This record gives sequence, structure tokens and C-alpha cells, in this order.
Amino acid sequence: MENFACLYIIRGEPYRTGTCVNLTADETQIGRQSNQLTPDLAFTNPFISRQHVVIRKEQDKAVLYDLCSRHGTEINGIRVTPHTPYILNNFDIIRLANGMSVIHFSYMFADQTLEIEPLSITMQLNVSDLLPTIHWEKRECVVEGKRIPMSEKEYLLLRILNESLNKLVPLEDIKSQVWPERPAGEEGIPDVTLDEINTLIYRVRKKFGKDTFLISAVRGSGYMLESEFNSL
Repeated sequence: MENFACLYIIRGEPYRTGTCVNLTADETQIGRQSNQLTPDLAFTNPFISRQHVVIRKEQDKAVLYDLCSRHGTEINGIRVTPHTPYILNNFDIIRLANGMSVIHFSYMFADQTLEIEPLSITMQLNVSDLLPTIHWEKRECVVEGKRIPMSEKEYLLLRILNESLNKLVPLEDIKSQVWPERPAGEEGIPDVTLDEINTLIYRVRKKFGKDTFLISAVRGSGYMLESEFNSL
């Protein structure tokens, strides 16, 4: 069958950024690969449901349906209601499971197959522009083209987490580097409560967007930054 649209992977294991998936069938299943099921576009992240969304060709239009996925689907930042049709348009951004996988939709289909990076043919798409960018010297974060300044504490927190990207940062290190002015407690570490750290992380998520920085807590031990972004 002829291609009628395509998907570009911005983020989503096991695919590389820029991987193109041409849509040729009347129905394309997207979800997590398992022993029992292999979707047409199969991700490996455990937060993606095995049957997450389906894209159907309906009267020459691509229509997306969320299949009651556990962690949900967003189109351009708007949560999709399960089993409700959403007509896709050029340059729509599809986020699965709070941004664990991010896909760009386009009717400008490509001839390339999976695992090729066809960014040159997209013309209007620049994947690096869609990913958050941190300018450390300016102490600002650019999210979807919008410049958002960081406060001193936000900068110090993100800096230490970024320096150990995808690795655990102990609570003691966070307290020492984010609150160096705070008097030391009994163990020689700045006297900072867990509530203060949690409040700061909450502010970061709310200010920059919940999908921009995926900060995971390891109970009683520390925090880890798992987000993918550009750092300048």
C-alpha cells in the first residue's frame, strides 16, 4: 500500500532520534513489545502500555485513538480521552506515558526505512528544537521555543542532577551543593529537610513542564534525572 503519513521518533527506546516510520496500513498499532504481542511500532519502556494507541486511516486522514493506556497519551500537551478519535495534523507532537516516548507526526512521508535518520527531508522539522535545551551560563531553559529563567536553587539542583545524568545523586550531595549557605547539622551536612527538597523539585516540574525533567526519587537515598535534553 502507498504511504499516506509518517512518524518520526523524537524519544523512545529502542529507536534512535530521527527514526522514520512510514504509515502504509489502514491501522498502525503502537505500544510495548511483549512475549504475547508485538505492535507495529514497538517500544520497550515499561511505562508504555502493550496496546497504547492506534492510528487509523479514515477518509485519507490519520486518526489517533488512545486504547485506555495506563499512563495516557497527549497531543500537543493536551491529554487524549481514551477511545475518542483525534484527527492528526502536520507537526503534531504525540507524547506517550508522560513523555517517556515522544513522536512527531507528518503527512510529508519519507522513503527511508526504520533505523535511518531522514531529518534532511522534513524541511520544517528540527528535532533539536523540539527537545528542551539548558543554557547553563545564562541560567535558562528553552522549552518548545520559550525561554524560562532559572532561580538560583533551580539552577543548582538541575546542575548537580545533570552532572550525574541517569545516576543516583545522594541526598547529602544535594543538600551540600544546593544549600551551601545553610548551617551544618549534627552530621556536618547542611540542615535541609526532605520537604524542602521535594518542594524545590515540585517547583521545577511545574515551572518547566512535567515532561521536561523526569526526576525520580529513590526512597531514603536520593534523586536521579532521567530526562533527555540538550545542554549548552
